Amino acid sequence: MLQKLQNLSLLSKNCHPAEKMSGPLAGKTALITGGSKGIGAATSLLLAKSGANVAINYSSDSSAAEDIAKQIGHEQSLLIQGDAGSIPDIERMVSETVNKFGKIDIVIPCAGIMLLKNLEATTEADFDKSYHLNVKGPYFLCQKAAPHMPEGSHIVLISTTQCTATTVQAPYLLYNSTKGAIEQMTRVMCKDLAPKGISVNAVSPGPTGTELFYRGKTEQMLKMIAGFSPMGRIGKPEEIAEAIVWLSSGSSSWISGQILRANGGMA
Repeated sequence: MLQKLQNLSLLSKNCHPAEKMSGPLAGKTALITGGSKGIGAATSLLLAKSGANVAINYSSDSSAAEDIAKQIGHEQSLLIQGDAGSIPDIERMVSETVNKFGKIDIVIPCAGIMLLKNLEATTEADFDKSYHLNVKGPYFLCQKAAPHMPEGSHIVLISTTQCTATTVQAPYLLYNSTKGAIEQMTRVMCKDLAPKGISVNAVSPGPTGTELFYRGKTEQMLKMIAGFSPMGRIGKPEEIAEAIVWLSSGSSSWISGQILRANGGMA
């Protein structure tokens, strides 16, 4: 497992404060929820390495968040603890980001929860908890941030390859339903925000080697999951971050309403 997490560690070590204010995203400000761990952490670091200021929301682990902020540099980062599905907390995230950096150019709702529940096993509490963070949070983050986003800004939502994978299993029902909502949000919101010059896209990762992903899985299980991809391996957090950051840049200016499936050919 340690070897599988080395790439994220290397990305962290290469994120030097003196280098970060140049790059394709220099002068831009990104607001990312769930930005202190896993794919979110890799994305926060790559955004900063590309020159962006990064406002990082985290739920409860202040130590992990402080570590990311330290690697980026405190002048270029802002930590905001809060519930990414709570409208008052979302409003505070947006307000604190604008107060420090003046605007928001990039919005990445990366916070999420994956409860594996089939139809029979799903409770009302499970349903509400999943939609609170996976659907309500991204929807209202985009709503509250949009007035502060200049022309040429980008929203990058997060879906899942399980929405199209033929290998999907019944316990993904609840989780996939939330990500199906994200894909329709991408498809329609891009039309809503296009007159303001804001693009809306989504990245749909396949199995990705975060610490949380590896937790509790045997080598046999990991080998089976890796076999779902024709490349025969599990994706790396920084590979997903590359896709997210590209969709956050001017290089993707004519792309909107699209789902980028970053899964090594799995689906």
